[in-house]
Amino acid sequence: MRLRHDPKIVRHVTDARDFGRVAVLFGGTSSEREISLLSGNACLAALTKRGVDAHPFDPRDKPINELVTRKFDRVFIALHGPGGEDGTLQGALEFLGLPYTGSGVMGSAIGMDKLRTKRLAQAVGIPTTEYMVLRSPADLDNCVERLGLPLIVKPATQGSSVGMTKVEKAGDLAAAYQAAALLEPDVFAEPWITGGEYTVAILQGRALPSIRIETPATFYDYQAKYFRTDTKYTCPSGLSAEAEKHLANLSLATFAAVGAEGWGRADFMMDKAGKPYLLEINTIPGMTDHSLVPKAARALDISFEQLVWQVLETSFTRTVIV
Repeated sequence: MRLRHDPKIVRHVTDARDFGRVAVLFGGTSSEREISLLSGNACLAALTKRGVDAHPFDPRDKPINELVTRKFDRVFIALHGPGGEDGTLQGALEFLGLPYTGSGVMGSAIGMDKLRTKRLAQAVGIPTTEYMVLRSPADLDNCVERLGLPLIVKPATQGSSVGMTKVEKAGDLAAAYQAAALLEPDVFAEPWITGGEYTVAILQGRALPSIRIETPATFYDYQAKYFRTDTKYTCPSGLSAEAEKHLANLSLATFAAVGAEGWGRADFMMDKAGKPYLLEINTIPGMTDHSLVPKAARALDISFEQLVWQVLETSFTRTVIV
């Protein structure tokens, strides 16, 4: 069996039986396992509540080919980070001939890589910050000279702000680099932008209302994203209609540039002059009670159960050919 893929297919399902037997993949082995468990259990509960024949599946504990032997018809991916969001799993599902939610192999792989996403964004005219790749400690002095201070150091392919550090003094740059390099070899730095942080959710080819994020933390880090109760979310964000449309267009253009599809999120910083800069995209965002895509959906009166249902509908862009 193999999959035929047509991203233009939009199928709206009214009968839960049309989905068949669904595996909800969550957990995994990445540094974001904890969040994936929260997301996956929430999505599983939502699908079950709406009558979908959905079952949990943790690829940390079971071989992936068991999806075939257990006769699943499609897969809802709620895995975050490497091994679930980076095209690896998507490639395995293509090989097994199992339709799945969200972006395909290429869109997932590029979207997980902040560096390559930035390069593609620059190529099509989407504003993003300058950056410098840090290949060794020898690059650190040049980094400060080129980008100035403060700046932020990031591993290229981690999610949920894992391994990111704000650097305000040159003497702290080496420790920030080492913290990121412990996770992976691809590390880069960007200038720190002082301004508002915004995110735009994408669902079935349309942009949902933007969200403004405000946190008392140094930046919107792992704790602020998932566990702090003092992070403030404003949706609609308060932007003018023109600025809202511009941010939506940038989000959709970024997804198109990297080949992402189905659903996800694009994140931006907006400087004091009101110019947005792309930070990254997320092709499998969190779906917890703190998560952003459900908040944006609620602004359009889309319940969490309806949102999860619509995400599962994106699996119909892939059909099995025997």
